[in-house]
Amino acid sequence: MPTSVLVAYGTTNGSTAQIAEAVAEVLRKAGLTADLLPARSVVDVRPYGAVVLGSGLYAGRWHRDARRFLSRHGRQLAKRPLWFFSSGPLDASASERDIPPVHGVRRAMIRLDVRGHVTFGGCLEEGAKGYIAQSIVRNGKGGDFRDFGAIEDWAARIADELLTAREED
Repeated sequence: MPTSVLVAYGTTNGSTAQIAEAVAEVLRKAGLTADLLPARSVVDVRPYGAVVLGSGLYAGRWHRDARRFLSRHGRQLAKRPLWFFSSGPLDASASERDIPPVHGVRRAMIRLDVRGHVTFGGCLEEGAKGYIAQSIVRNGKGGDFRDFGAIEDWAARIADELLTAREED
């Protein structure tokens, strides 16, 4: 079972990258090797025994880089343990209840036999790229709604599952 995990992400303003960094750090502390890469820069997933893929949500869709990652590597991803996370709600809803994956992500989860998905709160603050993002912040609807305790707990469950499977091999 895998000891090497790829944590890949699609992001525009860096919030999802910070979530991915926290996930990779938890996996490393558990004794796994975890590489953290932007989804657009991943050339090959075959060296990895497991993959965690995350994306910010933009108008009900994953970031283009994460969607393209799935298209490029889908065949290989289906052969290894795979988890997804989304980030995006700019309110406390992700901490208050389970938010199901958006339609395109749900389809990919079925096709690739994804082991789990979670939606975390997002972060949109001053200096965000894009007209819509800037408008959201300007209208007082931005903020940081990420719950790093919940992110770390979720990553620890992934680490436990991978380490348990490794011990059983």
